[in-house]
Amino acid sequence: MNKRFLEESVLFVSIVKWSLLSTIIGIIVGAATAGFLRLLDLSTSYASGFKYYFLLLPLALFASTILVRYLAPEAKGHGTEKVIEAIHKRFGKIKPAVVPVKLLATIITLALGGSAGKEGPCAQIGAGLSSIVAGILKFGNKDRRKLVICGISGGFAAVFGTPIAGALFGLEVLFVGGVLYDVLLPSFISGLVAYQVSSYLGVTYFHETLSFVPVFSGIMFAKVCFGGIFFGLCSFVFIEVLRYFEKLNKKITIWEPFKSLIGGSAIVALAFVFSTKYLGLGLDTIKSALEGRDVPFAAFFLKIVFTSITLGFGGSGGIVTPIFFVGATSGYFFADMFGFEKSVFPAIGMVSLLAGAANTPIAASVLAIELFGPSIGPYAAISCVISFLMTGHRSVYPSQVLAVGKSPSIKIERFKDMEPSRDITIRPRSKSIIGLAARLLNKLKKEEDGGKK
Repeated sequence: MNKRFLEESVLFVSIVKWSLLSTIIGIIVGAATAGFLRLLDLSTSYASGFKYYFLLLPLALFASTILVRYLAPEAKGHGTEKVIEAIHKRFGKIKPAVVPVKLLATIITLALGGSAGKEGPCAQIGAGLSSIVAGILKFGNKDRRKLVICGISGGFAAVFGTPIAGALFGLEVLFVGGVLYDVLLPSFISGLVAYQVSSYLGVTYFHETLSFVPVFSGIMFAKVCFGGIFFGLCSFVFIEVLRYFEKLNKKITIWEPFKSLIGGSAIVALAFVFSTKYLGLGLDTIKSALEGRDVPFAAFFLKIVFTSITLGFGGSGGIVTPIFFVGATSGYFFADMFGFEKSVFPAIGMVSLLAGAANTPIAASVLAIELFGPSIGPYAAISCVISFLMTGHRSVYPSQVLAVGKSPSIKIERFKDMEPSRDITIRPRSKSIIGLAARLLNKLKKEEDGGKK
C-alpha cells in the first residue's frame, strides 16, 4: 500500500513539474514565434513592393550563408533537421547564437524570394530558447532533451495554429515508427499554450473547413488509395531532388558563399522563365489549389526544384510550407488529371505529402482534421498512411531515427538515422509475388555491386 502511494506521489509531482515547465516554454515560444512572424510579414511586404525584388536573391543567399557559416553552423538548412540531430546526438543542447542567426537568415532568405518555409525556423528558435532555459535551470541531459522537444512542439503549433497536430509532429518527427510517450503531456501543453499566446499577440491562421466531402463509398475509397500511392511517389521525388542539389553543392569546389551566388542566380533565371509564384512561401498558390481554382500543370515539380536549390545553396528556412505547396498543387493535378473532386484532393495531398516526406502519418492525419474539419479525417488518414509507406526508408530529415521498418520484406538496420547511404536488403520470404520480386531485386543489386568493383 505504501509503495503504491509512493508511486502515485512521484507521478503527481512529475505531472505538476512538467505542466509548469511546459507552460513556461509555451509562453516563451508562442511570444517568440509571434515576433518572428511579425518581422517576416513586415519584411516580406516591404520587399514585395518592388517589382524585381527577387533580383537580390543571390545576395540574400550569400548573406544567409555568411551568417550561418561564421556565427552559428547549427542554424544551417531547414531548421528542424538540425534540431532532430541535436536531440539525438547532443541531448538537445543548442548554442544560444542559433536563435538570432536563424531568425535573421530566414527573414533575409524569404523576404527576397527564397523558396522555403517558416515552420523550421520557428521549431529551431523554440528548441534553442528551450535549451537556454534548460541551461539556466541546470537540467541534466534527459530533462533538457525533454524540454527541447516541448519547444519544437510549441514552435510547430504556434506557426500553423494547430496545437494537437503541432505537438504530435514535434514528437513523431524524431523517430520513424515510434513516439516518446513520456513527453506527450508536456508537448501537448506547450503546443496549446504557444498557440494561445501567439493568437493573443495577433497571429492569424489559415483554417478552411471543406464545403463538400463525398459520402464514403467503395469508389471514393479506391480513389483515396490511388491518391495515397501518387502522393507517396511525389514525396519520393521531393526527397531525391532535394538530395540531388545537396550533392551538387558538395561537388562544386569553391568557397561556400560563392556557391550561394550561383544558386541564387539559378533561381532568378528560373523565375523569369517560369513564374515568380514559386518564390517565397507560395501561400496564394496553396490557397488557389485548395479552393479548386486553376494552378499551373507542373506547379508541384517546379516548387520542388525552386525549394531544393534554395535550401541546397545556402538559403535558410523550413521545408514544411513547400511540402504543403507541393501537396496541394499535386492534389489539384491528380484530381484534374483523373476527373476527381478538386474540392477534396488538394487538401488530402497537402497532408499526405507531409506524411510521406517527413514520415509523420499520425500528425498529418490530425492536421487534416484541424485545418479542414472532421469530415475529411478518414480519407486523409488512409492516404497519409499509404503515402508514408510508399516513400520508403528515406526522409527530408535524414537525422530521423528508424524505430520500425515499413515492411517485413525489407531488411534494414533499426535505431539508426535515415541517411541514404545505409544498406537495404529485400528479404526473399516466400514463393509469392513479393518473394519473387525480392529475389530478382537482390540479384540485380549483386550484379550492380559486382560491376562497380
